Amino acid sequence: MILKIAVLAGDGIGPEVTHEAVKVLKAVASRYGHRFDFAEALLGACAIDKYNEALPASTLQICREADAVLLGAVGHPKYDNNPDAPIRPEQGLLAIRKALQLFANIRPITIYDKLIPQSPLKADRIAGVDIAIYRELTGGIYFGEKFLSDDKTVATDVCSYSVKEIEQITHMAFKAAQNRRKKVTLVDKANVLETSRLWRRIVTEIAKEYPDVALDFLFVDNAAMQLILNPKQFDVMLTENMFGDILSDEASVIGGSIGLAASASVGDEYSLFEPIHGSYPAATGKGIANPVASILSAALLLEHFDLYEEADAIKNAVAVSIEQDFCTLDIDPESTYSTGDVGDFIESLILGNEIFTNSSNMSIGKSTII
Repeated sequence: MILKIAVLAGDGIGPEVTHEAVKVLKAVASRYGHRFDFAEALLGACAIDKYNEALPASTLQICREADAVLLGAVGHPKYDNNPDAPIRPEQGLLAIRKALQLFANIRPITIYDKLIPQSPLKADRIAGVDIAIYRELTGGIYFGEKFLSDDKTVATDVCSYSVKEIEQITHMAFKAAQNRRKKVTLVDKANVLETSRLWRRIVTEIAKEYPDVALDFLFVDNAAMQLILNPKQFDVMLTENMFGDILSDEASVIGGSIGLAASASVGDEYSLFEPIHGSYPAATGKGIANPVASILSAALLLEHFDLYEEADAIKNAVAVSIEQDFCTLDIDPESTYSTGDVGDFIESLILGNEIFTNSSNMSIGKSTII
C-alpha cells in the first residue's frame, strides 16, 4: 500500500513524539513492503509565529492532498497565559477539524496489566477495562456562536447541535459496539440542556436499528463518577464534544499515564490521528516525553486503512516495551530511557531485531539493540 501522510508536529513535545511515530511507521513500511510518504506542515503556535495564522492555507492544502494526517500537539504558554490573544493555537486545531469535517473522535482506553499498580484506582476496579469513547467533534459549544459584551463583563458561548451531527456519530458508535461487547452508553445532561434532550431522542430512535446492542444513559456528572467507581461497566461511551473532551482525559489517567492515550478523528473523507496529552511545554526539548501515545495513534492510522496486522505489530511492540520497563519517566520515575530510546526500542521490535539486555546495561538504564 502507498499512503501519503501529512505530518503536523505542532508545538511543545509534539515534534519529539511525532518523530518517533514516523520512525515506527517507516519500520512498518520496511517490514511489510508498504510505501509511506510524509509531508510536513505547520499548525498551532509554530504556525502563528511564522504565518500569523494558526491554520495556514498551505497546511490545509497539504492535509487535503494526503490520505491521512498525523498530528503532534498544539499549544504554548504564551497564549495560555494571555486571554486577550487575538489568535490562539487551539483555533488551528478546531479549524482543521471543521475544515476536514472530522466529526468523530475515537479514544480507546486500554489497561496494561504491568501498569495497574500505577493507576490512581484500585486494581480490582481497572483490571480488564476496555473502553472506546466516541466523541462528536465538530459541533457543540466549542463551535457555537461566541459573544463578549463591549465592556467585557458578559460572555456567552452557544451550544448547538443538529440532527445530522448526532446521527452520523451515533451510527458509528453502534457499529463499533456490534464488534465489541454490544453496549452503548449515551452521556448527556438531558435533565438540564435542550441539546442533550435532542441527543437522547435521536440516539434512542437510532438504537432501534441495532437490536443486538444495549443502550443506557448517564448524566455527565454521574458518568464522571462511574469512570472512577466502576469503569469496567463501560463498552462504548457516546457523547457530545465538550463532555467527551473532559471524560476522555479523565479516563486516560486510569491506565497510569495520559502519555499512553491515542486518538483517531475521522470523517467521511479525511482522517487525523493524534495523542491526547497536549503540548506539555515543561518537557519540551528534555527528551522525557512519552512517545507511546503518538506511536499508538500511528497504529490507529494503520487500522483505518485495514492494515490490522501492521497495527498489531505496533501495539504488540508497545506492550513488550511496557512489560520490559523500557519506558519514560511518566511510567517509571527511575527510568533513564529517553523519548528516542523508547522509539528506537519499539522500532527494533517491529523490524524483528534481537534485543539483548544485560545487568551492567540495566544498571545505567540502557540496553543494547542489535
